[in-house]
Amino acid sequence: MLQVVRAKLHAIRVTGADLNYHGSITLDPDQCTQAGIRPLEFVDIFNKNNGARWYTYVIFGKPGSRCCVLNGAAARNCQKDDELIICASAYVEERALYDLRPKVLTFGPGNVVEDVMHYEVYETPERPFDFRMVIEPREPSAVRRVGAVDVEALARDLRARGLDDHAVADVLSRHLRSVA
Repeated sequence: MLQVVRAKLHAIRVTGADLNYHGSITLDPDQCTQAGIRPLEFVDIFNKNNGARWYTYVIFGKPGSRCCVLNGAAARNCQKDDELIICASAYVEERALYDLRPKVLTFGPGNVVEDVMHYEVYETPERPFDFRMVIEPREPSAVRRVGAVDVEALARDLRARGLDDHAVADVLSRHLRSVA
């Protein structure tokens, strides 16, 4: 059996910390549902700001709040506005990798979901297990702007220049934060 990522919240920002609570991480149930993370599920957490890594279980906060509150001892691992990566995992047989489509939500300021993507494992002539990230399409009516930048138009331009979805996501996440 392999332990693999099953769902991921990437660059979600800490909105609070409560050292005197019993433990856990409080998350918005709407965002957890979108990613496929369940209440009471254990998750691994990585703090992008200080490198701390730990695990705890999820409890749901107020729907629509976009909260990310560390409780109990975990509150010592972060400060408000630190960016976290939160991963839920599963144990699967190796061949089941082809059937997985782990959902990944990426976040911008205010814990607004910027992109929804999923991971895929597939077979190629070069290797039996290859990998790609696929950005899921948005509704056509939703033009997303950061400042004066039309994000979808920029992403199309980057793809036309030969960048794959992974590289496009990297460019957008690194360079558009300063515009917001």
